[in-house]
Amino acid sequence: MLPSVSWFTSRLSGWLTLEANPVECLLQGLVGACGISIFCNLVRIHLFLESQSSNDDKGAGKSKNRNSQRSRLTKTLQFWFLTGILSVVGSRVASLVILEFSLRAVSARMTSGSVPHNRSLLQLLIQCQFSLGCALSGTLYFLHEGAPQRWLNILLAAGLSWFLASLCSRLEHHVMSMYPLHSTERYCGVCIGLLTSGTTILPFICCALIMTFTVAGIAAISSINQHFLSATEALRFWTPLTICYTLLIVYMQEEQSRQPDGQAILNAVVVRLGGLLVLMLTVGRWADVIHILVCFLGEAGCLIPAQDLLDAIPQTTEGLQRSSTQRNENQRSHVKFKNH
Repeated sequence: MLPSVSWFTSRLSGWLTLEANPVECLLQGLVGACGISIFCNLVRIHLFLESQSSNDDKGAGKSKNRNSQRSRLTKTLQFWFLTGILSVVGSRVASLVILEFSLRAVSARMTSGSVPHNRSLLQLLIQCQFSLGCALSGTLYFLHEGAPQRWLNILLAAGLSWFLASLCSRLEHHVMSMYPLHSTERYCGVCIGLLTSGTTILPFICCALIMTFTVAGIAAISSINQHFLSATEALRFWTPLTICYTLLIVYMQEEQSRQPDGQAILNAVVVRLGGLLVLMLTVGRWADVIHILVCFLGEAGCLIPAQDLLDAIPQTTEGLQRSSTQRNENQRSHVKFKNH
């Protein structure tokens, strides 16, 4: 009994061995967690501004109450939890997560149409949180691999990421608490700027994500191909991966239209990572299997606290529909008045 326990413990420690210096891995995870924090704060600001512009006072009040219930301690715990998770996930599994989300985003874009503010786009953005963290940490690992002063470069990137995340956190707190007053009084430069150009936040997020995942996709393909000794071995890995995820994407897009938002997103996470788990059990290594199980925790750490964003999407969509309907009615009444 004892020899088997010691063997399992030694193997588990080998599977969880970090690919680089632990300090460098922690800094890379910190960069990924800062990117997730910046992204979530910008999305919350966008949804709040949309609810304000659509005169949805009830929805705005609910969103503000939900945000106030998220204490600073909860946000801090989530931030450091994601930092630890992203530090442990290996570059091979992170690359697979990046490529999987990129394929899913391209497929959703090709099948959804050209409306930039629809529900499917916001749902896809909320689901990309952990993939975004993997994209940032994996790209940082790829770009600084073999650098002579690697730890210093990663430290500078982590410091810049921390500074930007702090700015976005303060901006989100200011907008949620003071925007309704400052936007009417017109004496706050930040709120006046958001009042005039707040509609550009979502296109900015989409452009930033496209650039991030484009660079991360190139780094992911290069990182995965480094683990193969020949083209035949690489082809044996990529062929089932492409076929499986093409089928999974078609299945998930059909199922998400039949289920509630929260349940559909959680089911999509289980199906996606479950498919990766089966794939790694067949063509991967035991370390990859352990890292995919860690990814389940990372996805849960991103999606469970983002329930307020999922709840705000229908309110925002309905508010935009009501404002559009009211605008059309005003135009029709104006035409009737001119005819009379």
